Order: sequence, then C-alpha cells, then structure tokens
Amino acid sequence: MTDTAERTHPIQNPDRFFIGGDWVAPSADSKIHVHDSASEDVFLSVAEAQDADVDRAVAAAREAFDRGPWPRMSHRERAQWMNKIADEWVARGDDIADTWTRESGVLRTIAGFATSVAEVFRYYASLADSFQWEEKHTSQDGLPALLVREPVGVVGAIIPWNGPNGIMAYKTAPALIAGCTIIIKASPEAPAAPYILAEICEKIGLPKGVVNVFTADREVSERLVRHPDVDKISFTGSTAAGRRIASICGERIARCTLELGGKSPAIILDDYDLAKAAEQISRYAGFLTGQVCSSLTRLIVSRKRHDDFVDALAATFSQVKVGDPFDPASQMGPLAMERQRDRVESYIAKGKEEGARLATGGGRPAHLNRGYFIEPTVFGNVDNSFTIAREEIFGPVLSVIPADSEAQAIEIANDTIYGLNSAVFTNDPDRAYAVGRLIRAGTVGHNEWKNDMKVGFGGFKQSGIGREGGVEGLHPFLEAKTMVFEKMPSHIK
Repeated sequence: MTDTAERTHPIQNPDRFFIGGDWVAPSADSKIHVHDSASEDVFLSVAEAQDADVDRAVAAAREAFDRGPWPRMSHRERAQWMNKIADEWVARGDDIADTWTRESGVLRTIAGFATSVAEVFRYYASLADSFQWEEKHTSQDGLPALLVREPVGVVGAIIPWNGPNGIMAYKTAPALIAGCTIIIKASPEAPAAPYILAEICEKIGLPKGVVNVFTADREVSERLVRHPDVDKISFTGSTAAGRRIASICGERIARCTLELGGKSPAIILDDYDLAKAAEQISRYAGFLTGQVCSSLTRLIVSRKRHDDFVDALAATFSQVKVGDPFDPASQMGPLAMERQRDRVESYIAKGKEEGARLATGGGRPAHLNRGYFIEPTVFGNVDNSFTIAREEIFGPVLSVIPADSEAQAIEIANDTIYGLNSAVFTNDPDRAYAVGRLIRAGTVGHNEWKNDMKVGFGGFKQSGIGREGGVEGLHPFLEAKTMVFEKMPSHIK
C-alpha cells in the first residue's frame, strides 16, 4: 500500500476559523484530529469551535445580512462573485480531491471529479437572469400585485463527512444567489473542503461575513441550530440527528431543510436479466464504500429467482478490488473511520444472527492490515423485518429480499421509514413508470442507481424535508412576499 502518511495537507490556517472575512483565533485550544482512512494516521488537525466561536460566526453573518452589501446587490452582481468562486474551485481541484480521498475513503479516480462542483456555483449564478424573482399578479380586487422572492436571511449549513464538497456547494450556492449569508459548520471527520472554500472566499475578496466557516462536534453544533439570529438550518446527515434539529427549529419556528438517511429499494422485475442487474448494482454499491445515503441496499426480487440473483450478485460484488484509494487499480477504498467500520461490522453480525444467509464478504480484506477496510458483502434470504433491512448501515452491505408477487415487492419497497431513492429494473419503460409511481421515494431510477441534482434531490417520509439541487433547491433559501399596489411600480414591465 502507498504510504499515505507521507502526503501533506494543503490547508493554510487549520488552527483558525474563517469569520467575518478574516482568519480568527479560536476561543479555546482544543483540536480535532482527522485520520487518513487508508492508513489510520492523523494527517490534519483543526481548531475545535466552542459556543463563543459559534456566537462570533453568527454575529458576523447577521451583520453582513442586516447591514452589509451582499443582500442589497443585484442577482447579477452576486453571480459574478459566484463565478469567481467556481474558477478558484477548479484551480484547487487536486487539493480538494486529495483531502476528500484521505478523509472519506473515496477513490482518488472518482474524487478528481470534485472540480465539477464548480458547475453548481455556475448553475445557480445563471439563475440570476433566468429565475423569476418577481412575478406579476392581479389581486382579488383587481389591483396590480407582485409576488417577490427575497433571501431567507442567515443560514446555518451543517455538512456531513461522506461527500462534503458537493453537499456544501448545493447549500452554499443557492443561498448566495438568493442573497443570504451563511455559516458553514464543517464535519469533524472531513473539514478540508469547507476550509478550502473559505480560502477561496478570502482570495477573491468576497464581502466580509457572507461566508463563515468553523469545525465543531455535535454538542457545540446545537448552539448553531438554537441560535435566534440564524433564520434557517440546512442539514445533511442521519435521520436521528435530523429529528433533533427539526424539533429545535420547530421550537423557534426557524426554517429548515433536512436531507437525511435512506434504505433504498431496487425492484428487479421478472423480465430483466439477473446477471445484468447484478452487474449494474455492484458497479454503484461500492461507490464511496457504500457510504451514500441513496445507495440501493434493499434488493427485491421474485422468490423463484431469489437464489439465482443472490449467486449472481455475490459473484459480481465479490470481484470488486478493495485497496488503497490512491491506487488507480482499486475499485473500492476504506470506510471513513474506525467507528464506521465498527458500525458496519456490527450490522453484519446482526444479519447472521437474525438468520440471513451470508453469500459473500462479511469481514476485513486479508491483504490489508491498516486502514478501515471492509469486504463487499451480500446477504440473501433477508426478511424485510430484519435489522439489516430496516436500518441504514452506510457501508457496502446488500440485502436480497424475496417477494411472492409484483404487488408484494412494491409493498416491501414501501415498508420502511425512509423514502430517499429507489430503482426499477425492467426492459419495459412503461412498467418502470407504473411501478415507480407507486414507490414512495424522492427519486426512481430505471435499471440502475440514478440521481440528478440538477432536477432535485430529497426524500419522502423520514428521509428528509425539502429538496436540494435545481430550482427546487433554491426555493428553501427564499421567502415569498406578496405586494399589492394601487398602480404597478414603473420598473415592472
């Protein structure tokens, strides 16, 4: 294995926070140590925020929103700044990709696409001209009226560790074009991307207080959620944490969007080739070592084809090459951290204990003695009541569930607290549409794992509230205001 400990990190001010446009000293000396997922070595240590640091960041964002230039700029002016961020993001592409690989275990060959996050900023910048910020109406009394969309205010964005680059962008970019100011709370396990964004904001001279960045653990993060000067929370993470955040926001009627967990089903209909389905599912199930909320982990197939599908899936998934994520030959890297590997192993043990058949994997790769690696794992004969079919594992563990009919397959697919992603495997697009309309999930893919953030992403049920991506992802950062006039203002054409 490559000695990942020899690689240095590119973060310029890890011992400080980016608040009010400056790199400020923390209020305490405590540090957060970030471990390289492939070597287990500490490769980065950052300052750990305390309540006083949260208050300082909120005050800076509040000042910038209430009295600063950002909300008072035109959308086109804000778009110019966002395009500058995009340019610098591309320039920092290697730094972003390298740190993401080390933090989360994503393959470096995939992490290289992190530069595409720049297009998120460019897309939302383009809405300056194409989005209808003011709509003409006629009131019920026949008077001219406008529906205007204004920024929601100060946003607290809480970023997870698995995909910090893209997730951060899909919160920050729509907030910025809307005219909001933002406080980014970086994950203790993956703070690099927020720090790099802060460095970019400093370099381009973004107005002070528009973007603020600090790293904190859960207890201090709650201070951000509770803060009365934060108008909206945008959170991505576990459903358990989302419930807590929603309850706190509910107490003070703060706005929130929540992108939470998933236990996403794929229904393989009887007309679809099993080997082809197994290949497609295996191809995506190892992405980010299964640490993906929308991963297809409950695979529902007719009982008569169950055993054949388990065998086909075990044959393909077991061939995934697990190794150093910086090695171009690797097809799956490690889990992000020790506690995540412990979590995955506990679910594997639970699956065996409850009577599922372990078809492949279930252990640590014998050829890797360092790093948080786990084998690609497939269980067959899984009942939908089993723990491994009910709870989000967040690792490369697949459960095959038999169904006695298509109707029962749909019923099983919907028998979950989650509703994030799903798929229907069939040669008939009409059947894919019909079955997909019956699945209670925010996304339905045809014949593979599919998401499209340009259209919109989010979940039904306990997979979240609201949407991210596309125009749908802009609306949560806006407040709608109705204005009724005796005569329409002269600038409205």
